[in-house]
Amino acid sequence: MSKLIFDPEQLPVISIANEEAVPSSRLSTDWLRDRFFQPPVWTPEVQTEGPLFGELTFRPASVLIPLVSREEGLHVLLTQRATGLHHHAGQISFPGGRYEPADVTPVETAIRETEEEIGLDRQRIEVIGMLPEYKTGTGYQVTPVVSLVTPPFEVRTDPGEVAAVFEVPLHFLMDGRHHQRRAFQMPDGSGQRIFYAMPYQQHFIWGATAGMLRNLFHFLRA
Repeated sequence: MSKLIFDPEQLPVISIANEEAVPSSRLSTDWLRDRFFQPPVWTPEVQTEGPLFGELTFRPASVLIPLVSREEGLHVLLTQRATGLHHHAGQISFPGGRYEPADVTPVETAIRETEEEIGLDRQRIEVIGMLPEYKTGTGYQVTPVVSLVTPPFEVRTDPGEVAAVFEVPLHFLMDGRHHQRRAFQMPDGSGQRIFYAMPYQQHFIWGATAGMLRNLFHFLRA
């Protein structure tokens, strides 16, 4: 069982990304469908966290990035992981998990895991595209699957996996002025590790989740 070797909320903010927000005109369901259908040339910023626990063999996994259509605009549905999990316990994450042999594609992994973790009916999920794979420090190669989710829907969490489900306005997360860079010293003396954090109200969004949101931000701004 790998344990977190630092408290990310207590680490200093070394800088703010501070880019302008994605224009509100780009945060609509129609615009997002078109963007993923005809993606631009762009460069992902964060693709790997680097090994925190020695040499790693990466295992395939997928997460769903659910964009929920609300009257006031799109919201990102996120989960807080249960505290008893072996990896990323208690952290904010997208619903998702490890690939299983019965999964035909990374999309199926993301949808299956979402149904298992939070009970979101796949009939409410419209997959519109994928972001670049993201390698985590705990040994997963994650495919982020971006989707639109149409209310109403029910959420039924698996308490062994998910402690809470909540939503964050997409416009908040797609604003570089809310993207913090924090740092910690590697215990082996090999230097600093820099990571992103996007605190929202009482929720501390950071690490792989913030890294994948950062790539969504670049993709929508390109």
